[in-house]
Amino acid sequence: MGLRRLIQKLKLRYGSQETVIRTLRGMGVRIGERCRVYTAHFGSEPWLIKIGDHVCISNDVTFVNHDLTYPLQDKYASLTAFGPIEIKDNCQIGVRATILPHVTIGPNAIVGACSVVTQDVPPNCVAAGNPARVLCTLDEYERKCMARHIDIPNDAERARAVLEARFWGGKS
Repeated sequence: MGLRRLIQKLKLRYGSQETVIRTLRGMGVRIGERCRVYTAHFGSEPWLIKIGDHVCISNDVTFVNHDLTYPLQDKYASLTAFGPIEIKDNCQIGVRATILPHVTIGPNAIVGACSVVTQDVPPNCVAAGNPARVLCTLDEYERKCMARHIDIPNDAERARAVLEARFWGGKS
């Protein structure tokens, strides 16, 4: 790994969100406004990735912009297979998800943790699994989230006390 690539990886892993976004744009990723990015895995073709506005990319998400052609390269020396990835506005991609080439996600979609996205995810839905499939609409997911919502204080110690009491009955 060259020094430039190492510095990019360090900025993506340890930099502020402002530094991360600036670094991604410098690598060629087309990225909108108000995004949060917590991964450094943008593959060897980051310029084939487009991310809309207000998107959250969780930890260890992997973008793959090429297919596997190595076993065929003895027969076809110049065989390559690349494809773009686009994440539309107002999406969240869960921890350790893998997004494969020729995929468009959203807008207003959620991809669950550890999912492998092999095909487009429709707007306004939640998709998860390997391979990822639609589980519910965003409206249905919102109702589920609201049903299990816990109103916790902003203070970390008080929040801990509320959550421990809720889940452990105040017992250690």
